[in-house]
Formats: sequence, structure tokens, C-alpha cells
Amino acid sequence: MSAPALSQTPLQGDPAHKDPLLRPLRIKHVEFRNRIMSTSHACGLESGGMPQEAYQLYHLEKAKGGIGLSMFGGSSNVDRDSPNIFRQLNVGDDAIIPHLRRFSERMHGEGAALMCQITHLGRRGDPYAGDWLPTIAPSPLRETLHRSIPKEMDEHDIARVVKAYAAAARRCKEGGLDGIETLAAGHLIGQFLSPLTNRRTDRFGGSLENRCRFAVMVHAAMREAVGDDFLIGIRYVVDEATKGGLSFDDCVEAALLLKREGVVDFFNAIYGTMDTTRALAEENMPGMGSKLAPWVEPVGAFKAEIGLPVFHAARIADISSARFAVAEGKLDMAGMTRAQIADPHLVAKLAAGREEDVRPCVGATHCQSPYRPSCLHNPVTGRETKLSHVIRPTEGPKRKVVVIGGGPAGLEAARIAAERGHDVSLYEAAADVGGQVLLGSTGSWRRDLIGIVEWRVAELSRLGVGIHTNAYMEADDIKALAPDVVILATGGLPQIDLLEGDDLCVSTWDILSGQVPIGRDVLVYDGTGRHPGPLAAEKAKEAGANVTYATIDVTICEELTYAERLRWKKRFLALGVAPISETRLVAVTRKDNRLEAVLLNELSREETSVLVDQVIVEQGSIPMNELFEELRTTSKNNGITDIETFIRLQAQPFREDAGFEVHRIGDAVSSRNIHAAMLDAVRICSPL
Repeated sequence: MSAPALSQTPLQGDPAHKDPLLRPLRIKHVEFRNRIMSTSHACGLESGGMPQEAYQLYHLEKAKGGIGLSMFGGSSNVDRDSPNIFRQLNVGDDAIIPHLRRFSERMHGEGAALMCQITHLGRRGDPYAGDWLPTIAPSPLRETLHRSIPKEMDEHDIARVVKAYAAAARRCKEGGLDGIETLAAGHLIGQFLSPLTNRRTDRFGGSLENRCRFAVMVHAAMREAVGDDFLIGIRYVVDEATKGGLSFDDCVEAALLLKREGVVDFFNAIYGTMDTTRALAEENMPGMGSKLAPWVEPVGAFKAEIGLPVFHAARIADISSARFAVAEGKLDMAGMTRAQIADPHLVAKLAAGREEDVRPCVGATHCQSPYRPSCLHNPVTGRETKLSHVIRPTEGPKRKVVVIGGGPAGLEAARIAAERGHDVSLYEAAADVGGQVLLGSTGSWRRDLIGIVEWRVAELSRLGVGIHTNAYMEADDIKALAPDVVILATGGLPQIDLLEGDDLCVSTWDILSGQVPIGRDVLVYDGTGRHPGPLAAEKAKEAGANVTYATIDVTICEELTYAERLRWKKRFLALGVAPISETRLVAVTRKDNRLEAVLLNELSREETSVLVDQVIVEQGSIPMNELFEELRTTSKNNGITDIETFIRLQAQPFREDAGFEVHRIGDAVSSRNIHAAMLDAVRICSPL
């Protein structure tokens, strides 16, 4: 059976509600209907620096899903020398006002509050982007991550930027927003605050009070521009946790100074620094491998000292963590940004008593990839102009849908087809569903990945879909079921393609599944830059093997996000594995009782060889086509999935005579990631 429909009317907070997350919060004139927010981020959907249709619909879905506050516009720029370097908005131009007005009307119409984050990047900018202006900062100190060496600001620069902040705040108010927040921390305001980045000896440097002067000037100018009936907050570090940086006590003292000046209404607390990849991935936006809600305790201690509302987000990925933080008074508003990228209807499900139906954020950080804001296992997020988060029952005939393969693609296809109201059954040859996710979740820090499978299994159980494991299906078995639609999500087989010696190698899958014993001296060759190579190296090293690791890429895990890459680099460092980069495995031959692997350096074009007991190869997979070829000749569409109708989410064309459609999805088509497999399932099953 289908889940009850989510209410599309605004969810009003109940002051007496037993769940602390669903109680309203009032700051001045603004009442937030609950305690769950989405924090600001550069979602990658802007157009020309403006929040146009795709951008607005992405946030609007969260409003329909019951969110209390959506904070948008991560690092929106207030002036020309704060350039657009990671797809920010431009609040330095009046042209944004009409877009903000339309945006505000939509969000308020669904009962959600709306705010924008505005900032000047300072040294965090790029002198070669936008207008090619030098970056500016309190002191000419280079930032490690963004690499610029800034110009030291003079009093004219300071006055100009203060004025730009005030003008940007005025635009946001004219756009109908409920408020704004500035971003301190590693951005310009924070660069003045921190002794790590402020070496000045004038009235803007030295003492903590002097280093706060710029922040006070900025917020005072904004307050004068917008008045008291517009909220002004600050995304603010509570402890830089770095030698020579702002201590917890420093941060509290500076926050109390801002409070005394009457220029801020709330703090949105963060922890640590953000000027290196490590700090960004572990402190600012921790993902898989980090503990849940890692900074709630220091943020709670900060809140106890401040006496103003405090928001916070950092891997508050599940409702239980958010509920604890709010119930215990650690936070006033829980930022669940990535959790709502995974499921924008999280709040509505919670309010409807369907907490167990929430699609989990597994912390995979795919939403931080160049394809942001795409969730690894919710392909609809970010595609709201074309796809729908709500699966509607079919208006056509109920069809018998047979899904072959229980990996991510097959599970998602079965889920969507069942939500559409069709008669669905799923067959998996292995003893358990999950496919490659079962292998991918075996490593030291990748275990949360299994949530992708567990949620879909629970959904299929709710929908009454029959899951048949240990069911190796041949063409005649499938035809005997008299299906209307066959979806092949049969995945692929590991590819080992060398000039010589394919048969002497084993795959990463062999190692991760435990089907092949691990040798004493092993070579792991990574030809994809994905997870399997590092996972196999980790398992081999933990088993006591001596590991040589070679990759075709410039660095390990090149296909992954920066956060995942950092995790694996640190793991290799801890294991004592030193990768060989830009090197190709070309051949493997027997030499005495060992294997000689020939490696070609792509830069020097020189060949070297290494003697090992075992060669483990990762080159992705190739589809298993035999079943498809047997079925396609008797199918009504000849196995053809029409690309144009596939992309447009229209029903596939086929011959009108009796028979069944057959389609391939996921790795049964080509070796790609989980997100691509899920998107295939959405595109083929939504029009059924």
C-alpha cells in the first residue's frame, strides 16, 4: 500500500507539542513554526548570480515539506572584490531584488521563513576571478585553501565594504526576506576577528576589542539600513581550536561585545576553521566517518554564556540528534541541511508520525561534489524543475513489473514502480540485496552507506513488494511470470583489461567479498579513482599484507569529493601506504613462483616492474548482457530505451502487440555511481 499523502498546507508549530523539534521559536517579530532549518550553502542552481526558478524550487520543496527556516545563498557576495568562485549569489546588485520578492512570496506561502547569508570573502576569494581585482584582508597573509595573497585593507577599503554590507542588507529587506546572517569565521569579518589572520597594529588590530571593531561597524551599518524589524544574525565560530587562534573564551567575549552593541539577533554557531581542506571537511562540514553532531556540546556551552538564540549545523544528520540538541537546550534551531537534501519532506513526515519513513542522509558528501546539490541516493533533489519528490499513483492500467537485480538501481526501480501502484516483484541472485553497496560499506569509515539499502528494503516492505533472494533468473523464468515490464538491474562484472596477464589478476570485488585470500605482497592498481581501490588496499593492509598502491590519476580518489579524498589520504597515511601516481598497469606475467607487474609512468613513459604475490585490479565493471540479449528479441521494444522520452520522463514507445518491455538501468548499462543508477530508475519508472 502507498504511504499517506503529505499535507501540502503550512505546518503550524504547536507551543505545547511534545516533540521539541515541532515547537515554534520566536525572535522579535518572526515566529518560526518549528526548530528545523536548512543552513545557507551554495547549491549550484543559481543563474547569473541570481536565485531564479531552479534555485527557488529547490528551497520551496523544503517549505512544502514543513521546514521552519530556509537560509539560502551560501557566501552571497556584497561587493566586486568578493568574486563568484563557487556559484554564489550576487547581493551587491539591485537586480536581485525582484528575484528575492518572488522567492519570499513562495516560501511564505508555504509557511516557511526565509533568510539569506551575505558575506565578503576577503582573502578567501580569487584575484583571477570576476573583475580580476586583488583580494583584500586585514593583513597580507595567504590562505592555504584558496591560495590568494591579499592586499592589506586601508581605511578606505574598510569604509567601502561596510557600506556594501549595508546596501546588501537593504536589498534583502526590500526583497521581503525575514532576515540575513553574515558569515564570520574564515571570511572577511572572521579574518579581522582572528589573531591568525589579523596582524594589524592600528585601531582594527591588536586587542580583541580592536579586532571586533570591523564586525561591529558592519552590523551597526546594516542595522541602520534595515531597522529593528528585520533579523540580523551572524554565522560565528565558537572555538577555532587551533594554536594561536580564537579560543572558546575569546569567542564568547567577542560575541558578548556584539550583543552589548545591540547589532545581532542570533548566532549561527560553527566550530574550527575552514582555510584548509582538512578543516573544511572535518570541522566545518563533517561527513561519513565523523561522529554525528560532533560540536553540539561546545555550541551548547557557548549558548549558555550568550543569552541570545543560537542555531547550529554540523552533521546533525538524523532527527534523534537534532531532538536531543534542542531538548537539552544546546540549540534553539537545528540545521539539518544535508538531511533535507536527502529528504526535503523530513519535517512533514515527522509531524505526521512517520519518522521511520524519512530517507536518511548517510553523509556520503555527494551533495558537495561538482554536481551539487544532488544527493547520492535522492536524484530528484536539485532537479525540481523536471522531477517530483512526490510519486503519484498511475492514472493508467496497473502493470506487472519484474525487477531483476537487488542493487541500488533495482531497489529504487521497485520502490518507484510500487509507489505508482503497479504489481512489483524483485529477484536477486545473491543471498542479500544491496549489490556493490554491500562491498562499499565494509571499510573502516564507509559503514553508513548501508543506510541506502536498509531504507529501500523497509520501503519495499511497507509497499508489499515481494523480494526474492537466492533467485537466479534465466530468460524463460522471467517470461513465465508474464510480465508487462522487465527492468534489468543486473549490474556488471569486474573489468580487468591489460595488455597481458588479465587471468593472473584478481579484482577488488574478490578481495572485498572475501572470496579470494589476500597475499603477502600485493599490488593494488586503481584505474577509476573511486572507492574500491582504497577499500581493497585498506583490507589488505589490515590483513598484514605489504601493499604497493598505483593509480592512473594525479592523486588517489580523483573521482570522489574533496572530503572523501581527504579521508582516504589520512587513512593511507595511518596505514603507511604511499601511493604511486600517474602510473598505469600494463602487464602481469609469472616469474618463478611470483607475479611480475609492469608499470608505465605516464609522465616519463618509462616502465618499471614490481614482484608481488598478488595483483588486485580496479577498473570498474562491464555489463552482464547475456540475459538482456535473450530477452530483447521477444520484447515489444527490442530492448531499446528511447533517450528522448527517457530524459523527458515520458512513457517509452513500443510495438502495440502483446509482450513485455525490457529496459536496463544502472551498471547493467555502464559502470557509474549510485546517483546515476538511481536517476536511471526514476526516469524509467516514473512514467510507468
